[in-house]
Amino acid sequence: MSGGGVEVLMEGGVPVKRPLFSILRLYDLSGHNRVLSVNTQDDGGTVQVRQGRERQAEPGRPGGNTQEPGFCCSAPQLARIQTDSVADKLKELFPELSLEIVAMSTLGDKILDTALSKIGEKSLFTKELENALERNEVDLVVHSLKDLPTTLPAGFTIGAVLKRENPHDAVVLHPKHVGKTLETLPENSVIGTSSLRRAAQLKKRFSHLLFKDIRGNLNTRLKKLDEKEDFAAIILAAAGLGRMGWENRIGQVLGPEDCMYAVGQGALAVEVRSRDVDILEMVSVLHDPETVLRCIAERAFLRHLEGGCSVPVAVHTELKNSQLYLTGAVYSLDGSDSLKETMQTSVAAEDKSSDAVDERVQHVGVTATRIPGEAQDGAERLGVDLAKLLLSKGAKEILTVARQLNDAR
Repeated sequence: MSGGGVEVLMEGGVPVKRPLFSILRLYDLSGHNRVLSVNTQDDGGTVQVRQGRERQAEPGRPGGNTQEPGFCCSAPQLARIQTDSVADKLKELFPELSLEIVAMSTLGDKILDTALSKIGEKSLFTKELENALERNEVDLVVHSLKDLPTTLPAGFTIGAVLKRENPHDAVVLHPKHVGKTLETLPENSVIGTSSLRRAAQLKKRFSHLLFKDIRGNLNTRLKKLDEKEDFAAIILAAAGLGRMGWENRIGQVLGPEDCMYAVGQGALAVEVRSRDVDILEMVSVLHDPETVLRCIAERAFLRHLEGGCSVPVAVHTELKNSQLYLTGAVYSLDGSDSLKETMQTSVAAEDKSSDAVDERVQHVGVTATRIPGEAQDGAERLGVDLAKLLLSKGAKEILTVARQLNDAR
């Protein structure tokens, strides 16, 4: 056995590395459980997987006290569903994996009376979890990718980006308006959303409607919609509704002509310590290549614009026949001023991927050595080039004014 938590086996005379976790139920070499933290705040709340009750090691397991595996969760329903999806994938790939799930709150979960864009904290749904990761209290953190800043703290990386679900936004109507669309709702109908991006695009597209902030997890927002007369409809991520099995509540899916989506929306990401090569190797098999390339382009675009949740920035990406298409836009708060452009690049590349993980090779915070680096380089350049194009046409001025007006609200 080699060091670093990796077992080297011989198959047909060829050395094959296998993460030790797949054999030792995610126990590390000191005999303690590896632990996983899951942040699934995509309209849903936060869940952490951590150490359980101590008990004596069973024969055949490495030394000392170990932890009782198991699952428990008091977080919102969507958070549990998303957590289970990540845990199930890991356990399918590593059958001996043992995890326990418990609830954990972040700053974004606790501040529910203020619009996200007004709080001004870039790591709103990530900071507490990254602190636990830094203290070695957890080894993996699963986020909604759209919640992760485009520049991560030193020592961390995104080790996996899972296959993206529907990235578009959806309209959920008050029961009395079922059958209508945003276009056919009565004049001055109130639409609930705390997203500047959604509000800016929809104000421009549907000028007869009014828009008002609404906070809370998915269940809370639906309750506010259904039990009161404050809102004619609310705008939610289609992915969250789909994961809950609530597709029947979707009255309208907003295509890119009505509302482009947020950077990374619809995808889950696994964040790890960049020095933990063994863990990076384990989670790297969860990467979805198409999602990785699309999201690298989106994140590079946003980072070069220096955007975030406090300014209206929207994207739309497609990958067809090795061509990656990126549309990006910036908006004033009321949507009256905007810039929107599309660029494309080839991401066809020779397969120079490697099973060997080098945590130093990152693209906007993503480590994906199993995906050709040439393709990732192209995706990142595409995002930067599109941002430069918009900046040359006045995007910085639009975003600066948007920030100032949002701060003054």
